Amino acid sequence: MTLQSAPLPSLTQPLVAGVAAVYFLVVVAIGAWATRRTRTARDFFVAGEGVGLWALTLSAMSATLSGFAFIGGPGLFYTVGLGAIFIMLPAAVTGAMGAWVLAKRMRLLAELRGLITVPDAIGARYRSPLAQGLAGASILLAVIGYMATNILALGLVIDAVFGTGVGVGIWLGMGITLAYSAAGGIVAGIYTDVFQGALMALASVLVFAATLRAGGGLEAMSRTILAADPAFLGPWGTLSPLAALSLFFVFGMGSLGQPHVVHKFYMLRDPRRLKWYPLLMTLALLATTLLLFGVGVAVKSLVVRGELAPLASPDLATPTFLLRFTPLVLAGIVFSGVAAAIMSTVNSFLSVGAAALTHDLPVAMGRRVRNELLWGRIYTVLISVLAAILAQLSGTLVAFLGIFGFGLFASTLVPALAIGLNWEGATPQGAVASIATGLVLTLLFESLAYFGVYSFPAGVTVSGLSLVLSLLVFFVVSWLTRGSAAAALDPDVRLVMEA
Repeated sequence: MTLQSAPLPSLTQPLVAGVAAVYFLVVVAIGAWATRRTRTARDFFVAGEGVGLWALTLSAMSATLSGFAFIGGPGLFYTVGLGAIFIMLPAAVTGAMGAWVLAKRMRLLAELRGLITVPDAIGARYRSPLAQGLAGASILLAVIGYMATNILALGLVIDAVFGTGVGVGIWLGMGITLAYSAAGGIVAGIYTDVFQGALMALASVLVFAATLRAGGGLEAMSRTILAADPAFLGPWGTLSPLAALSLFFVFGMGSLGQPHVVHKFYMLRDPRRLKWYPLLMTLALLATTLLLFGVGVAVKSLVVRGELAPLASPDLATPTFLLRFTPLVLAGIVFSGVAAAIMSTVNSFLSVGAAALTHDLPVAMGRRVRNELLWGRIYTVLISVLAAILAQLSGTLVAFLGIFGFGLFASTLVPALAIGLNWEGATPQGAVASIATGLVLTLLFESLAYFGVYSFPAGVTVSGLSLVLSLLVFFVVSWLTRGSAAAALDPDVRLVMEA
């Protein structure tokens, strides 16, 4: 999702820096504890399938939102009004679909087949190393770009809090994240996420209360905004209906193909408790959405009333509000939450990216890495260094690398994975064709837009179009090759799909 890509106001206050320093010390302590629990490749990649439901929920929430809930989200709401909610509205639907469509089947497949990656599930479903390899390559490509965007955002936050400079902030943030990711793997990531998710929820509730005080309550803020900009609080905000519905579709369906979230379903200790996952995930996301909504409305109201100058950049909504209307300790908690959320997502990306290199691509080529734990750690370091180097390139290039990440995940994984695990008529040829379609279309049209060669009409997104076409290709090719559908299903996979 949208992350910070421009400098933040300086927050180099002793109290803010102190709160952030305490946070980083807690993260290091969790990493040291997790390292002692990481002894095998299964521990490193899927936490030994021993994660409880609350930990899974908070971890999935942290990885889903990243820094968007604190920085990009409030800025988007300040810009487009209620239309921004169409990114968050699918949260409850996606949580339910994730539990019903994917989680149980992936967890059972992991137990039967010893799976450790998302492409593993695709390979097992279709008996196709090629489909698994293409999925792994797509994930790796998107992960590196997405990570570069996240690491740049992390460097900007660290620079704002500690005054290190963006370059030093990038390497410092990456170094801390890498320290616990390479040593403790996903075990460290999960339990760091639990701490981070709790911090995010607490910060969101506290900031929402502050927005109500500063704006005089929701009724007063609404009257102020409606008098100046009625469309802001309209059903679509300032977006067109097409744009709003496109966001709803992309984030509703596309979330089922985000490997850094879906991968966590392998880790659940007791699949029977999945019935509570949609409720817990929705409540966790709603708690963090309070900040997104509250800051966006409050800052818009304060600007209309003349109590704040119009923002130079929408991403300044949260920092500006915190510095003017909240105690410094709350600002410290929030910016620790921003760093926490970004580091959570980076750790999740590192896990799925290293797994693609260590496991999925070798499997596709008919060979397996002997010591997956060792190579998983090595590839984690290499991916981190590459992403940190990319993060220091020009802002427009980093933004381009991040933009296609979500859409690439969605268009290459949703048909083959989310639909394929629920439809016996899906074929290996359909899976391969859909993954290839999503990969080529997303890279082609995002590149054309980046270089100014071509762009779609307002409201039509590359992510949405690629996902729709990938789905169509999946269904059409599966129908044309339907004679091979039965042969592509092993008995144990069929049993899991019928469960």
